Amino acid sequence: MRASRFFISTLKEAPSEAELVSHRLMLRAGLIRRLAGGIYSWMPLGLRVVRKVEAIVREEMNRAGAIELSMPVVQPAELWQESGRWQAYGPELLRFSDRHDREFVMQPTSEEVITDIARNELRSYRQLPVHFYQIQTKFRDERRPRFGVMRGREFVMKDGYSFHADHADLVREYQNMHDTYCRIFTRLGLRFRPVAADTGSIGGTGSHEFHVLADSGEDSIAWCPASDYAANVELAEAVAPRAARPAAGHPMSRVDTPGLTRCEDVASHLGIELAQMVKAIALVPVAASAQTDAPAIWLLLLRGDHALNEIKAQKLAGLENFRFASDGEIVAALGCRPGYIGPVGVGPRVRVIADRAVAVTADFVCGANTENTHLGGVNWGRDLPEPHEIADIRNVVAGDASPDGAGPLLIQRGIEVGHIFQLRRKYAQALKATFLDVAGKATEFEMGCYGIGITRIVAAAIEQNHDERGIVWPDPIAPFRVAITGLGYRRSERVRAATDALYEQLLAQGIDVLLDDRDERPGVILTDLELLGIPHRVVIGERGLAAGQVEYQARSASAPALVPLEEACKVIVEALARSVNSGAAAV
Repeated sequence: MRASRFFISTLKEAPSEAELVSHRLMLRAGLIRRLAGGIYSWMPLGLRVVRKVEAIVREEMNRAGAIELSMPVVQPAELWQESGRWQAYGPELLRFSDRHDREFVMQPTSEEVITDIARNELRSYRQLPVHFYQIQTKFRDERRPRFGVMRGREFVMKDGYSFHADHADLVREYQNMHDTYCRIFTRLGLRFRPVAADTGSIGGTGSHEFHVLADSGEDSIAWCPASDYAANVELAEAVAPRAARPAAGHPMSRVDTPGLTRCEDVASHLGIELAQMVKAIALVPVAASAQTDAPAIWLLLLRGDHALNEIKAQKLAGLENFRFASDGEIVAALGCRPGYIGPVGVGPRVRVIADRAVAVTADFVCGANTENTHLGGVNWGRDLPEPHEIADIRNVVAGDASPDGAGPLLIQRGIEVGHIFQLRRKYAQALKATFLDVAGKATEFEMGCYGIGITRIVAAAIEQNHDERGIVWPDPIAPFRVAITGLGYRRSERVRAATDALYEQLLAQGIDVLLDDRDERPGVILTDLELLGIPHRVVIGERGLAAGQVEYQARSASAPALVPLEEACKVIVEALARSVNSGAAAV
């Protein structure tokens, strides 16, 4: 492709609202342009990257035995009402009515539609297993879209759905997709990690996420370098301490803490470790029982150096849906405003849940349920009853024991770009989707669900691969793999002839090459090529041609190398082969 016949529109500075590196570089490089909050146009250069990602995903999905189809972006509300997700999904589901007042949604995902297809088309076990997938536009009405295409409202996703006669076959396909996703992300040239994950609003049982490793990632991954254990922090188990609870060493006493509501400030004031503090978090079940003796408030207790894991809290029986208690509710239940609340002396309508680490802590400090006051030397069984329940309700931290016992955990940041689920029979039951099994009995499908964020991958690749000059694309998804520019191309016949000749040689080899023949100053062209992140660059000029040489430089290299003009094509082909073979892998 000649740049003079293409469209390249770069910016010296990114708009001020661009926060992440990927957002800034995508705008500066002219990959995207903002239309509305969370909605972007993909410009020609950016679309080339998207199409390359799609091609790799499509090749590997087809190789794995999946069958491509395309489902509507607009879906009837009836299917979502039938599945129960019309009420459960929340405001991210964009709902609207047509001119006949019939309700529809803009698809954020397509479990309902594909299950409707299955119940109408798959009648017999002889048609199973089958795996359908699509690469399609999705829409989720994010409350606060940000970070460019990383958390936009409109995006492109590969979503796949498999149907099986039994759970064993679902497990087989789940592993097939796990292996397929590893091949996909390896081919994309990304450093990634598959991790065990929570199923979230999609539902089901088994679940794994695939994360591109990057310091800017929104997710935290807990992993053990001594084993294969890896899980999203939302799911990672905080193993119960092995040591038993020590005996009480101090009497309980009241401590004045005027204006000190944060654990860190109280610990500093008292000269104790933050781990000796116990904080109380007040929650209220959304669907609280109407019985007068039902708990009015749940107090979840964590050490001062630990953080509540809301996903784990939702798994407590009776707390499946909760909200944080209001100040008024806390005052009514505990007689004190937030900042000084604790578990000592609470009434029968307060349910106390202690994290595993809190349950083995002695002589701890907590709120006294009196303003400006805390209690020190608090001990279970002596100063307050044992908790109603002991549970894992916190996020793991670096140094915690790995659940598999292999060693301590490390915490790493990641960007989720893929997610696979064993949905089991959730949607088949809701939509009454059955097939006739080998005995002729109507049986519900076992179902799997497999997603990849196509457009999110583009941003994640940049977050992982950039420098102070711009993007550093992995070879497989770069908009062009090679860029050639001739210094003085429009003025020098010799430069133009050599540049055109090398360009034609590379095209003949099937190489995706950009000839930058724009009428711009050399500094502008070279700066643009570095910003665009094209992996391999050749510069041809009068001085080099006089010595029979051209400059070749990989985008990741610090300096160019001089190569003979007649060997330039061979050098580039060999460099491309090395870059493909080096690839990337799960780490």
